Order: sequence, then C-alpha cells, then structure tokens
Amino acid sequence: MPIDTTTSYADVYDHVRKTLVELFELEADDIKPEARLYEDLDIDSIDAVDLVVELKQFTGRRIDPDDFKAVRTIDDVVKAVEGLIQR
Repeated sequence: MPIDTTTSYADVYDHVRKTLVELFELEADDIKPEARLYEDLDIDSIDAVDLVVELKQFTGRRIDPDDFKAVRTIDDVVKAVEGLIQR
C-alpha cells in the first residue's frame, strides 16, 4: 500500500534512520541530517542500491536513479523521498 502523502519530514527521517541502523548496523546517534553518506557513514554504491530498494518499498513508488544522483547527506535522502511521496 502506498504511503500517505501527508507523511512529514520527521516521519521520513525516522524511517531512513531506522533503515540505516537495520541495514548497515550504523549507530543511530551518527545518523544526523548533515551526515554525509559516503564520507561519514561509509555507505558505498552497493549499500546505496540496497537503500534505494528499501525506500521504493517504503514509498510504494518507482524510484528514478536520477532522483538520487545528487544525494550526498541524510537530509538529501529525506528530501528526495519526500519528493517521491508528493508525486
């Protein structure tokens, strides 16, 4: 079932944070909006694909790789997901 379009930034952020902790065994305290995926959290391109697959399930929307090309931080991920939800 697709996600409700009224989902807030905080809801998306919480989901992304929980997902990163579960998928990549990161410390929740390390996952802040300004945290850089590659440099700060050691997420590589394979991990990024896993994250996008999970976010596709979360949103119920098809994710165009171009939507995530400019993503560098947790905040960027949350905003990209918010954009998908609003479509």
